[in-house]
Amino acid sequence: MQRTSWRLAATLALLAFTACRPEFELKKFTNNETLYTASLREYQRQHWDNAISGFEKLTTDLPARDSLLPRSYWYLASAHENQGEHLLAAQSWSRLVETFPDDSLADDSALESARSYARMWRKPQLDPTYGETALASYNTLIGLYPNSSLVPTAQKEIGALENKFAIKDFDIGNYYYGKKAYDSAIIFYKGVLTKYANSPTAREAALKLVQAYTKIRYREDASEMCTELRQRYPRDGDVRQTCNGIPDVVRADSGAAKAAKPPAP
Repeated sequence: MQRTSWRLAATLALLAFTACRPEFELKKFTNNETLYTASLREYQRQHWDNAISGFEKLTTDLPARDSLLPRSYWYLASAHENQGEHLLAAQSWSRLVETFPDDSLADDSALESARSYARMWRKPQLDPTYGETALASYNTLIGLYPNSSLVPTAQKEIGALENKFAIKDFDIGNYYYGKKAYDSAIIFYKGVLTKYANSPTAREAALKLVQAYTKIRYREDASEMCTELRQRYPRDGDVRQTCNGIPDVVRADSGAAKAAKPPAP
């Protein structure tokens, strides 16, 4: 009983303290500088709602050439991200890039915008619109800031994103394969190899492509695919099993001597 009373008293004290804490009221701040300082303090305290309110007002009130404006966009975006509001975060970071392309935060913002869009495409099976927007944002970083130290990071993350696209096409191919619609399956497997040749999923797509070719007796296509697989994965057990009994393509030696012409009469 005493323990319960103590816990109740502690809870009530905490609620009373919270109720007495002064609210973050925008009208209290008479100029942009004090509002920026207060908003930054709220951000550092992880009071995301207050930080968003303050920085959002600053993005509308600050003059276009004020050095605090791109910083306000940055913290506004970051506060949204910390709230799990990925779309609002991505839009604020993109706004910074569009409005201040020469700012020191611009390449960082392009990267963070891409990451926020990528987070919204949670699974390859879902609508890939946000994934496509993320890819465009990564390419914006690489195109606008080719000398940025963030480019290698962006390229690595593009690889991971492209593999999700590859998985999506691969899964569609598997759906058609399961329905014995092998021609349709082949289209999607080949799409993986064409568009995402360096993705981890490309190997799986190539193996399924051989199986689909075999099902509909496309022997030459199966041979060509197995030839490429054996060259690329010479010690791969799955390749050996899938291509078992399928011969390599025999290509004519382009360097072979041509037949001599008969002597003129």
